[in-house]
Amino acid sequence: MNSTWLTVDFDDKRHLPSFCGHPKRSKHTYEHVIETGLHETLSKEFVEGMQGFEAWLETNNHPVTLFVIGDLFSCKEFELWFSKLLEKFASRLTVGCHGWSHKSWSAWPNDPKGFSADLAKATDIIHKHAGDCFRPWFRAPGGYISPWMAPVLSEHGYVLDTSINPSWLVKRKSGKGNSWQGVEEALRQNGILSRPWKTHLTLPINGPALSIFPLSIVAKRGWKNLPRPLETDTFEQNLTSQNSKITTLYWHLLDHARKNQKWIPPLSNFR
Repeated sequence: MNSTWLTVDFDDKRHLPSFCGHPKRSKHTYEHVIETGLHETLSKEFVEGMQGFEAWLETNNHPVTLFVIGDLFSCKEFELWFSKLLEKFASRLTVGCHGWSHKSWSAWPNDPKGFSADLAKATDIIHKHAGDCFRPWFRAPGGYISPWMAPVLSEHGYVLDTSINPSWLVKRKSGKGNSWQGVEEALRQNGILSRPWKTHLTLPINGPALSIFPLSIVAKRGWKNLPRPLETDTFEQNLTSQNSKITTLYWHLLDHARKNQKWIPPLSNFR
């Protein structure tokens, strides 16, 4: 039986690779973020997304996994809201790690030591604030994951990874000279279960693809006739079972700021 796993990435605008964290695409360094105090603030759109997401949660009972960036907890406003969100929806929210600052790791030269330090810091603070909702599940920032990262994830106790967007269009994110198959094999060899994202016609349909033309047209079709979402009472058992067939979907918290906070994920077509 196939089931759908609903996941949301908590990236603010300053976490986008075009702003920070990518060796070629970024306008700024993370040092700039710290020096200007941006890490202690939230964008207007992110706050609107927080409100829109919470309103959407009120309309359904689906279990949802949140992939949170560690440095968000440098902002008191986010910390307080996150605490209240988990208190309100604790029975169906789980929290995984989306890195410390959303660095596009596989776009840079291999750096196991740096990644390990980043992961340790992120894991500690996310676990601290998520409490019993925390799970050792990882999503690489921007989907930038390479085989060399798998042993580091294992060393830090991660048992599930959901970073792979198995489309030829973004194969470069697996790192120079690598492939998605190579990443999958590295994860397997390190005892980590991989839950790749759903594609349609070999093209991306999650995250930015939901709103970027022409991928948005493909995404609209790809999100039709989806398997039913995982059930809350058997959620973790089924998600982490090697024998379960899982369709992984994700969108961004920022998406909930769209359309005057009326945007909702296109989930009406479950079969």
